[in-house]
Amino acid sequence: MQDRQEQISQVVVTAGQMRDIEKRIFAVGMPVVALMEKVAGLIARRIPEIFSNTPLLRGSRVGILVGPGHNGGDALVVARELYFRGYEVWIYSPFSKLKELTSLHLQYAQSLGIPIYQTIEQLPNSDLLIDGLFGFGLERNPIDPIASAINQLNELSIPIYSIDLPSGLHTDTGEVLGTAIRATHTFCLGLWKLAFFQDRALEYLGKAELIDFDIPLADVEAVLKDTPKIKLITRAKALATLPLPRPAVTHKYKEGHLLLICGSRRYAGGAILTGLGARASGVGMLSIAVPESLKSLLVSHLPEALIVGCPETESGAIAHLQLPENTDLSSFNAIACGPGLTRDATPIVQEAIDSNRPLLLDADGLNILAQMGAIATLKKRQAVTVLTPHTGEFERLFPDVADAKHDKVKAVQEAAAQSEAIVLLKGARTAIANPQCAVWIVPESTPALARGGSGDVLTGLLGGLLAQAATKQIPVEDIVATAAWWHSQAGILAAQERTELGVDAFTLTQYLMKALT
Repeated sequence: MQDRQEQISQVVVTAGQMRDIEKRIFAVGMPVVALMEKVAGLIARRIPEIFSNTPLLRGSRVGILVGPGHNGGDALVVARELYFRGYEVWIYSPFSKLKELTSLHLQYAQSLGIPIYQTIEQLPNSDLLIDGLFGFGLERNPIDPIASAINQLNELSIPIYSIDLPSGLHTDTGEVLGTAIRATHTFCLGLWKLAFFQDRALEYLGKAELIDFDIPLADVEAVLKDTPKIKLITRAKALATLPLPRPAVTHKYKEGHLLLICGSRRYAGGAILTGLGARASGVGMLSIAVPESLKSLLVSHLPEALIVGCPETESGAIAHLQLPENTDLSSFNAIACGPGLTRDATPIVQEAIDSNRPLLLDADGLNILAQMGAIATLKKRQAVTVLTPHTGEFERLFPDVADAKHDKVKAVQEAAAQSEAIVLLKGARTAIANPQCAVWIVPESTPALARGGSGDVLTGLLGGLLAQAATKQIPVEDIVATAAWWHSQAGILAAQERTELGVDAFTLTQYLMKALT
């Protein structure tokens, strides 16, 4: 049972995929009315649990917002169940035409004496609103009077709980279709919908919760089998990868050797933060190539690392790599390149790209790659490449790819397919795609990470895991997703203890190990 729940919790679907899954369920005999009763019953039981430690007890007034479809039917069953539990319930039903089942539930609610209102001006005060106006699959903008009603409801200072998706949001892109309910809490039904992981939808979703109504895995797999998978990287999945396995008898060179190429006289801190992130990964050996003028500084912060001082340009960037005798780039299990380099280090980035080693590019590594022409350059590489851009870097790398702000998942899929790299697009919900267009999403993060240096820490952490994975035949995509999850969890934990304002990048490195315990 736990295995099924874990698998279901990772699945993300589009509106079309969810329709197809429901069709399969109904085709084999599950009555729509039975499913509606089950889903609404779970929600009706969940609401009092959420408010168990608040003043919203029996007798509180709950307003139910009812739409014309089965989402409205779900809301009406919730209304009935809360009414029977002693809540004072009223219904807002502004639509003249309802689906048959929804109409029957409205008729029954009326027979119970539950007040029903058709205009926003009639609505009484309430302690909580349940939003069942529109479910998944909405494609058109709500029009007046519904659009105006949504705007007025958003102005109320009371909690709004949405069923499946806040009314007015596009299920796949998270786009606000004119206007949308700003929910306090959203009950996502059955399987996670794509909108829940689009950055622009987050301010409308509130706290999101999956209501698992026992969709058979066989139906999910039958619908999704021929399409690229979109999955969440969950705690259970990440911890199944971490710590990376080590045999009882081993040595440092068997646990991965990472080369970091980073830093400049202007941006020394980037090299330090990247190194600290790599240290936390547990990589067996860490070498860091920096300008010669930074060598003593790096040694003082990372005494266990091999600091390689390189000749530098007049501006303080690495002029060329000067690795130890009998060592070249093929000596390393992975290379991470970019933080703090400045664009004066273009020849260094080119050398890393030309290597046959797994390569992670970030920051100035990405900016230099964009100047070269990312897609044409990366297609020439024989080894795996991982890119970790934020939105601005992504647009410079892939100017012809779909707007990442409009549909992050589609954009990262296109970028990975065209470049044949693994692309990690940072954001409030980080999305990762491989060249086959499979996607992993980090389901939670914190704005505490919106500070300079946080990305450098991720580069080091991910680089260290890549170097270790290269010796253990673990899928690179799993490692990238795990590193992104780990980084986010460290930020969340640090913010809980220090507030969102107290999580600088150096502090973040001190929470990486705590996040796994």
